[in-house]
Amino acid sequence: MERRKFIKSAVLGSAGLIAGYPWLGAEAASGLKITKIRYYAAPGYNKPLFNQARGIVEIETNEGIIGIGEGGSKDMIEQCARMMIGEDPFRIEHIWQNLYRGMFYPPGREKLHAVGALEMALWDIKGKALNVPVYELLGGSTREYVECYATGFRPSKATTEEERANDCLKAGFRSYRIGPTGGNGDQPFDFYQNASKTIDYCKRIDKAVGGNGNWAIDLHTRFDTPEALKICNALEELSPYFIEDAIRSENPGVYRSFRTLTKAPLAVGEQFGDRWDTNELIEQHLINYSRVTLPNTGGIVEFKKIAALCETHYVGMLPHFTGPLSTAALVHVLGSSSPSRVMMELAGGETEKPVYFNEDYLRFSNGQLYLNPEPGLGVKFNPKKADFIMEIKENTKFPHPILKSPDGAIHNW
Repeated sequence: MERRKFIKSAVLGSAGLIAGYPWLGAEAASGLKITKIRYYAAPGYNKPLFNQARGIVEIETNEGIIGIGEGGSKDMIEQCARMMIGEDPFRIEHIWQNLYRGMFYPPGREKLHAVGALEMALWDIKGKALNVPVYELLGGSTREYVECYATGFRPSKATTEEERANDCLKAGFRSYRIGPTGGNGDQPFDFYQNASKTIDYCKRIDKAVGGNGNWAIDLHTRFDTPEALKICNALEELSPYFIEDAIRSENPGVYRSFRTLTKAPLAVGEQFGDRWDTNELIEQHLINYSRVTLPNTGGIVEFKKIAALCETHYVGMLPHFTGPLSTAALVHVLGSSSPSRVMMELAGGETEKPVYFNEDYLRFSNGQLYLNPEPGLGVKFNPKKADFIMEIKENTKFPHPILKSPDGAIHNW
């Protein structure tokens, strides 16, 4: 209660007000300032891909409120963090615009990963300061839980893929995802043979689980267009929930022709970032499902904007599996987005149990993820169980010029 009184008092404070017109010239302020940003490596996560980093960021304020986020490599986090010291953490969109448009070059997907981690922490701060869960700040809950699908199902002791898929469904998951045959070993990948084998494999799975969207497949962009179309067209008569990444992602425009050649349900986006990466696919109805995820999109606000695009154009959302904290954040976002079709991926059909988070950081039961009602993201971080990398306490000494319009909004320099 005291915290909420403090925030309300600060936001409604008199600094900068014009006499007689209290709303003129007033810059909405929480009274909070970002004083420190720390970065930790996630112990045990050894994937050497900085664009899939799982570092933990802590953003500390002058009032001792600390928010946590996940993602970003050291160099990317450091550049962005040095642009945030002294800022009001409640001005999330303002900070995001500065990080996105500052330093001259628009961010690539690796920098977006860092921006997403830091922006996630800002939402955690705001929820904690106001003593509400993030989903309440995003408009309140629109669903009681988020359906999940599993890529593989580790709890199963089945000896065949068909049995494993059925065990997954019995555990409450909405769908079971498979991959194409071939491509995971040292043997050369024969596109023609593996296209035919993949079709046969899908027929076996579809029959085993009774169709009805109880399975899906990720083609991992392995196939060239002829084989990808052969697979998609063969699967039209079956009942996959979706076919993911049928062809390479560098040129989204290729889906203009690809979409006209197949009616299969297409899912695309795990290799994308912000809304400019995916808006044409959504707006032109070239895909059925978006696979964008956190922190890759650049943050929760950006994800919400993409979700609005999807709702406008009747496209569902199936975020790619991500780090444990980002998974928790996705529940807040999807749980407060439109009632359009959504489903989340759990790799292996299990929630991760990192030692540096509280055991109940995810509310998971019977193949479903439930909204966490605790303040902020509802995740408690123990920095003593992570690997400290750096602490940022000062702004950059090499700032790029920032151009603002008369109303104070950030524009490109």
